[in-house]
Amino acid sequence: MKKHNFSAGPCILPQEVLLKASEAVMDLNGSGLSLIEISHRSKDFVAVMEKARSLALELLGLEDQGYQALFLQGGASLEFLMVAYNLMESKAGYLNTGTWSDKAIKEAKLFGEVVEVGSSKDENFNYIPKGYTIPEGLDYLHLTSNNTIFGTQLKKFPKTEAPLVCDMSSDIFSRQLDFSQFDLIYAGAQKNMGPAGTTLVVVKEAILGKVSRKIPSMLDYQVHIAKDSMFNTPSVFAVYVSMLTLEWLKNLGGISAIEEINEKKAQLLYSEIDLNPVFEGYANKEDRSHMNATFNLADEGLKETFDHMLKEAGINGLNGHRSVGGYRASMYNALSLESVGVLVDVMSEMERKG
Repeated sequence: MKKHNFSAGPCILPQEVLLKASEAVMDLNGSGLSLIEISHRSKDFVAVMEKARSLALELLGLEDQGYQALFLQGGASLEFLMVAYNLMESKAGYLNTGTWSDKAIKEAKLFGEVVEVGSSKDENFNYIPKGYTIPEGLDYLHLTSNNTIFGTQLKKFPKTEAPLVCDMSSDIFSRQLDFSQFDLIYAGAQKNMGPAGTTLVVVKEAILGKVSRKIPSMLDYQVHIAKDSMFNTPSVFAVYVSMLTLEWLKNLGGISAIEEINEKKAQLLYSEIDLNPVFEGYANKEDRSHMNATFNLADEGLKETFDHMLKEAGINGLNGHRSVGGYRASMYNALSLESVGVLVDVMSEMERKG
């Protein structure tokens, strides 16, 4: 039986994508060769990379606006370093909304002064800072749009003269935004786009080439752009599955269509959390993530019973992160409304038993 997969990442993927990917692993395009044994320089894979890059820009509405899409390696963790390497000359601003922001700040401090414009660390990151001041003279401002561990999400993005950089690893392609307000977006594929192994970087070319330091080739965005995102051997399987997922999303109606579905899923689950006395939400209501809902049992003595009920219902990946505890329901694009309904039914049954 296929389980209801609420895992925070690697994430659930559409069934049709998994089927097509499995077929390609055996034979890509009738070539008699597996996807994972063909040359990345072959005509078949070059077409895959070109299509994946094109679809990313198309879905984000950034075609013909001076942006390049790259599929790189190293996850968001390497991007913490690459962003600063390529963009920081002396000083950058960071909004600290969780563990991943913390890690990005640590890497950026290797290259210059980091101004922490706001932080929610005082409440274990259960809210998004508001009313902070952005100083002048920043090389860029860095944000994390969604915080998987703590279940918070930015609903509004600040206006700034500095280039705006955003880690969208866990909510990329999940909601419609004016993506042109960002100068650089990066996202590990394994949260909402594909399997682990590749990272999408969407960057406005005009912001590059302005730092005085020499950048190692492997860490230089301009090098990757010049080599059409194939300076080194790419993760062919991860790029191919990401391409399939982007195709699936386009055929569904694009970001606006999936946003409508995601809002329904979030409303259904958060309504149960708020109305059911057995559970308590973790994140501030106004900052709740539509991707990752964090909640706890009001009585931890019920944990064994609830965990058994989840297992019986075929629900997987609901345990919260160790820094928060409790439970975390990750409702990425490919998770169905039906799966959320199954979870809500278990939660309702838990209240009736209690």
